[in-house]
Amino acid sequence: MDNKKFSAKLDIIGINPFVFVPENILAKIFEVSGKNKSPISVKGKVNDVRFTQTLVKYSGEWRLYINLKMLENSPKRIGETLEIELEFDSSERTELIHPELKKAIYNNPITSKNFENLNPYHKKELIRYINNLKTEKSVVNNIAKIIRHLNGEIAFFGRKIK
Repeated sequence: MDNKKFSAKLDIIGINPFVFVPENILAKIFEVSGKNKSPISVKGKVNDVRFTQTLVKYSGEWRLYINLKMLENSPKRIGETLEIELEFDSSERTELIHPELKKAIYNNPITSKNFENLNPYHKKELIRYINNLKTEKSVVNNIAKIIRHLNGEIAFFGRKIK
């Protein structure tokens, strides 16, 4: 068997479909990545569809979450056996800032300064959050919340601006 291919039953935790990753594949990913702590960038195929994803450890188990981009109707396919190819992804992953978020942040010197002073993870968290929203209304509403957060008015993701 190829050291990056495996079959796994699609399971679900809460609303999140996932598969468990076999120990031999985890060992290879840990070796190549040089780490064994979450998160680890991975790439591969699920049922011959290419994906990039993050491998995470949750409640003591390593899981590969299977989203709708990776597998059409994945929440409706629980129990299905999937053919998966998985390996470490060493490429740099950069989240592009949504144009409306960028405009809202950089049109104000206070929000601009506070955004630039955030740690890289917090910045990425805000950018990714907006990028993953599905409707324009959600984008607009949440950009307004982020701006209030950057102005020090409200906490966002349980965080306050210091």
